[in-house]
Order: sequence, then C-alpha cells, then structure tokens
Amino acid sequence: MKEVSAKQVQQALEQGQALRLIDVREVDEVESGHIPGILHIPLGLLEFRMHELNKNEPYIMVCRSSARSGRATQYLEDRGFNVTNMIGGMLAWEGEVQ
Repeated sequence: MKEVSAKQVQQALEQGQALRLIDVREVDEVESGHIPGILHIPLGLLEFRMHELNKNEPYIMVCRSSARSGRATQYLEDRGFNVTNMIGGMLAWEGEVQ
C-alpha cells in the first residue's frame, strides 16, 4: 500500500498541486472540519459509490487516524484504483480546515 504523510499532502496543496482527496469519515466528523476540496465518501458507502471514481486518476484517502483510510485504500487498490493512504489522518493534519 502506498502511503503519504499529512505534511507531504499539505505541502503539495500549498504549492498549488491539484490532489484528489477522498475523506472516508462519517458525516459528523467531516462537518467538524475537513481539508478543503475533498470528496466525501463514508467508508461504509465506498463500495456503492466507487463508480464515481476514475481508475486512471490518483486518489489520496483520508480519515481521522489513517485506519479507515487504510482499509479504503486496500479495498480500492484491490479493484484496480491508484490510491495512497494519508498516514496519521486528520489527527496529523496541520493545514487549512473548512
């Protein structure tokens, strides 16, 4: 499984890179604060919404601590998607939050 640190994601966004971030936390968690520009797909709905994703695009998976995003990364990777897990999740995030 590919991994990236929260700091690396933050730096890439600050440099203007267009990243495709998928937050797999629950609705109340996302409403309490999330990285700007995320796509919100709760982990429990991922199998039903993966048709919204493009296998030719890279995605970075985000959750609270990187456990759920790790499961989501493995799930999508097993189905041919290009995905990376953001290690540390939102607990490690020091960048902008909406």
